[in-house]
Parts: sequence; structure tokens; C-alpha cells
Amino acid sequence: MITNFDKLCGDLEKQELEAPTGIASPSTYAQLLAIYLYQNDLCNAKFLWKRIPHNITSSNPEIGAIWLVGQKLWKKDLPGTYQALAAYNWTEPIANIIRALEEKIRERTLNLIGRSYSSISIDTIVSMTGLSKDAVLHVCRDRKWTLNEDGVTVTPTPPTQPAPLHTSSEDQLFKLTEFVSFLEN
Repeated sequence: MITNFDKLCGDLEKQELEAPTGIASPSTYAQLLAIYLYQNDLCNAKFLWKRIPHNITSSNPEIGAIWLVGQKLWKKDLPGTYQALAAYNWTEPIANIIRALEEKIRERTLNLIGRSYSSISIDTIVSMTGLSKDAVLHVCRDRKWTLNEDGVTVTPTPPTQPAPLHTSSEDQLFKLTEFVSFLEN
């Protein structure tokens, strides 16, 4: 199972550029389009869609199905996105990318719900995540969201933010000064 989609993306872009006839294989286009969606790079996905020759898109329904997912993402139509993802019987290696895409969209949505809502109905979460009601209740418990007394709404909590990887300029200057001072002694 491929999980390094950034590397695969670079390889596929290279294949497209180096295609002997100037036209890459349908598999290359399909994987590249799916990876752009996974990366949430809707602009590159749209440009790629416009570059794919019509005879390839018309003879490869999987590419059209991927683009339908892209259109739903572009319109921020989450219920439509999950419907489009479920409506097609994806083939490998596209199925691997699509599974990862679906998980990423769902995780991004749940984080957005946690940051944006003080209270939200379970039905709305079902619609926004494409999960069943039971699965939503399980996710809510895992995230330690509170099921309200009415039994139909949830009080989400914001996701924990990881510690910043970068230190402030002041901290960096202080550490550099200490280091230089240490070397001078």
C-alpha cells in the first residue's frame, strides 16, 4: 500500500512531462488527479482535468468519477463528496488513494467541527462526515465530545494543537547568543 503520496505525486508529474507522445497514460492521470484531491490542491486538480485529453476522460469512467469528487470538494458539498466517493467501485491503485482521501476529508471535517461549533446535532455530523449515526456516536466518545441531555446534540471540544515546530525569533536569537558565548569561552 502506497502512503507517501507526495513522492508518488512527483513521480507521476514526471511521467506526465516525459510521456513520449506528450500524453500520459490514463492510470497516471487518474492517480495524479486523486492525489491532488488528497493534497487538497483543488487548483492543480482543475488544471489537470482541463489538460487530460477528451478521448481519455470519455473512455475512462474512473477519471470522471474522481473529477466528480473534486467538483463536490470545490463546492464544499460534503454530503455530495461522500456520495461521490461511495458511488464508484474504485480500482487499485486508485482505491488506496481514495480511501486515504476519504479519511483525510473526514478528519479535517471533525477538526473543523471541534473548532467551530459549541453545539451541533448528531444528524448534522452524520451529514458532514458521511458516517452512520452509531459511528458518529463512537467518534464523539473517542474525541471526548459531550452528548447533551436532549440526546440529539453534541458539545464538541476543539482538537488539541500540537506544539509549534518553530520557535520564535527571540528564542532563536537567545539560543544563538548562548551558543556563540559558549564557543567564545
